Amino acid sequence: MKLVSQVIIVVALFFSIWFSLNKIDWMTILKVEKVTRSTEEKLGDMFWEMFEKSGKGIHTSDVMTPLDSMLTRICNSNNIDKKKIKLHLIKSDEINAFALPNNHLVICSELIISSDDEAELAGVISHELAHMQLNHVMKKLVKEVGLSVVISMATGDNNGKIVQETVKLLSSSAYDRKLEMEADIKAVDYLVKAGIDPESFANFMYKMADKEPAGGKHLVWISTHPGSIDRAKYIIDYSKGKSKNAHPILAKSTWDKLKENLKEE
Repeated sequence: MKLVSQVIIVVALFFSIWFSLNKIDWMTILKVEKVTRSTEEKLGDMFWEMFEKSGKGIHTSDVMTPLDSMLTRICNSNNIDKKKIKLHLIKSDEINAFALPNNHLVICSELIISSDDEAELAGVISHELAHMQLNHVMKKLVKEVGLSVVISMATGDNNGKIVQETVKLLSSSAYDRKLEMEADIKAVDYLVKAGIDPESFANFMYKMADKEPAGGKHLVWISTHPGSIDRAKYIIDYSKGKSKNAHPILAKSTWDKLKENLKEE
């Protein structure tokens, strides 16, 4: 009987302590959330600075203004705080776009040149925005290089080679299949709400998957995303039955001029 009483007391004590600890806001006390945001901010700014120093950044208004208009439509239609998105354009012969920590969205000039219309480009932009909004960027970073390395880079205790390799990882390797599918589905939702036909996104992947590299152009965005054909198919399936009241963001003349200006960069 005495043993039973002791067990009851221990169990009651355990649940009492557990209930008390559960009431404590450990995230605030340990400042875990703040550290995570601070780390992401430092990493994103540091990674983008590497591109800026390379002299690849394009800042002219005749190309940035149309891109900003596209981003604004997608963000405003989907309640995404556009002010937090840092849009960048770089001169590159890679058909690519990628997200860096702290909402840095980087678009390569060749991606725009290789897109037949604005809807194809909008699909890729929406996909990368989805990675940002779903917190995939930091998940990928921690998974690939480890939390200790991530924190080390953010605190400045690192060497240039590690930073360079990490930037390369983010810009030229795929997320796992689960995260890619999540981003694809979210991108379709973004496109539909923004009045952009999501089938153009699928068509872009079909087109790029069948295209042979030529003229020094590297199909990075497609080649690093596994199962492009399968992804195109489920994007089309998921978009069936959804409203497709598509209306252009840019006038065709503006789109054509954008591509022409980039070819001359």
